[in-house]
Amino acid sequence: MTDLYFFILTAINLFVLIFMCGLVKLSETLNPKQAKGFLATFILIGGISILEMISVLVDDGPVWLRWLNVMSNYLGFGLTPVVPICLAYTLERSERMSWGLKIAAAAEILYLLVLTVSLFSSGLVFTVDAANHYSRQKGFYIYMIMYYAGIMYLLVKTLEMARNFQNRGKELIYSLTGFLAVGTLVQVLIPSVHITWLCVTLIAVLYFLYCNEMWNQLDGLTGLLSQKSYLNRTLNLRPEDRMLIVLDLDDFKYINDTYGHLAGDRCLREIAGCLKKAYSRYGNCYRIGGDEFCVLLREPEKEELCKEKFFWVMEKRRKVVSILPFVSYGSAELLEQESIRDTKARADQKMYEDKKEHKERKGR
Repeated sequence: MTDLYFFILTAINLFVLIFMCGLVKLSETLNPKQAKGFLATFILIGGISILEMISVLVDDGPVWLRWLNVMSNYLGFGLTPVVPICLAYTLERSERMSWGLKIAAAAEILYLLVLTVSLFSSGLVFTVDAANHYSRQKGFYIYMIMYYAGIMYLLVKTLEMARNFQNRGKELIYSLTGFLAVGTLVQVLIPSVHITWLCVTLIAVLYFLYCNEMWNQLDGLTGLLSQKSYLNRTLNLRPEDRMLIVLDLDDFKYINDTYGHLAGDRCLREIAGCLKKAYSRYGNCYRIGGDEFCVLLREPEKEELCKEKFFWVMEKRRKVVSILPFVSYGSAELLEQESIRDTKARADQKMYEDKKEHKERKGR
C-alpha cells in the first residue's frame, strides 16, 4: 500500500514536471539562459524521481536486478546536489559561470568521484548487498552535507538576486529554503515517507513563479523596477510610500548624438546602479521614462542622507565613465488629500528648477 501511494505521488510529480517543461518552452519572457536553466532543473528532478521509483521497485527483488538497484541509487545520490546548482545557474545574470558556481561544480565532480570509488569498496554512502537489499552507510552524512551545501549556495544566490530586486520578497526566499530543508529532513528521518522529490518539485515550480514575477517587474536595460511597476504601484499606494523623488538626466540627447546609443545605455545603467546603492535600503527605485527615474521613499528623514550618497557615488563613477551626465533632482512628500499626479507635479517643478540652475551655472 505504501509503495502504491509512492508511485501515485511520483506519477503526479512527473506530470507537473512535464507540464513545467512545456511552460518553459512556450515562455517568451525568459531569456535563453533562464529557459535552459529551468528546463535542466525540471528534467533533472524528473530523472531522479524515476531513479528513486526504480530503486523502490527492485529493492529486495530478484538478485539479478541488483545492478539496477546499485546504479539507480548511485545516480540518484550523485545527481541530487546538482539540482540546487542548476537553479543557482538559472539565477545568475551573466552568461559566464561565476567563481562560486565553478567551485560548486568542482565540489560536485569530486563528490561523484568519491561515490564512484566507493562502489568498488564496502560502500560509503549506501550499499546494496548480495541479496539485493539497499541500506544506508556511515558515510551517508557526506551526501547530506553536499545536498545542504547546495541548498545554502542556492539561498546565497537567491538573496543576491533579491538585492537586484531591491530586497523585495526576501521573506518568501527564506520560507522556500526552509520548506525544502524540512522536507528533506523528514525524508532522512523517515525513509519510507518518500516526499523529498515532491517537495523539490514544488520548490522548483515556486522558484519559477517567483523569478518570473520579479523579472517581469524589472526594466530590461537598467535592472530597476519598470514604468509598468511604477504605474501599478501608484494606482494603489501604500502607507509606507511617503515621498516621491524624481530624477532627470541633463543633456542626455547630446550624449546619444555624440557618443552613440550604446554609450547612452551604459550611462543609464551606471546611474541605475548608483540609485540602487543609495536608495534601495529605504525605498523602491524605478525607471519611468527614457532618461527619467524616480524613487518612492519610505523614510523621508533619510532623504538628505540618500541624496548625498547618490551624488557621491555618481562622482566616483564619473572618474571611470567620464561622459556620465549630471542629474537634476526634485522631491515632494505624499499628502493624504493629494493625488500622486499632483505630488509628481510638485516634485517635477523642483526638478526643473534644479535643471535650470545647472544650465545657469554651466553658462557662466
